Amino acid sequence: MVLRMWRVAVFMITLSVLGIWLYEAWSFALGPDPGKVIIDRLGLGALVLLLITLSLTPFQKVTHWKGWMLVRRQLGLWAFTYALLHFCSYLVFVLGLDLSSLGRELQKRPYIIVGFIALLTLFPLALTSNRFSMRKLGKHWKPLHRLVYVALIMGLLHMFWIVRSDIREWLIYALVGLLLLMLRLPFISTRLKQKKGSKAKLK
Repeated sequence: MVLRMWRVAVFMITLSVLGIWLYEAWSFALGPDPGKVIIDRLGLGALVLLLITLSLTPFQKVTHWKGWMLVRRQLGLWAFTYALLHFCSYLVFVLGLDLSSLGRELQKRPYIIVGFIALLTLFPLALTSNRFSMRKLGKHWKPLHRLVYVALIMGLLHMFWIVRSDIREWLIYALVGLLLLMLRLPFISTRLKQKKGSKAKLK
């Protein structure tokens, strides 16, 4: 019951954030350029959700609470959803749905290419996040889902390219991302597993 409530709570929180932003846009509370605010918030939201998703495995190893892993797939899908909405809002608010100008924008602003690569990398992960795909892909499922690290790096590079005049906030996300990637290095990951095993024996 507790775990079910936990999953519902995570779903409601991530959904309500979108609802709050839409309400603020509808009530003209986002300033003179609400489109830009929405684009920026969705992009940052996607990055934060991706970092949270990647942090769940280390949390589970340290705390031994299975609730972290129960919401990992859900948060991964939410990260993709935010990233997709980020791109769609760019098409609406910046390009005015004029897809013919997308090519020119890509040439003038290469950071869009980097962000688009991150989105494309997340797409197959979202598509294959179900149990059916896990069974069909078998041993190939895990290597495929390691593309999430590529998505994280591309997402951080995309953000850096946009805010490079003031990277103080970006550094926080980059350091968290670096830590999460380092925790997945074989020798560090093995030590975490060994500590988990020793604690289990003591119990």
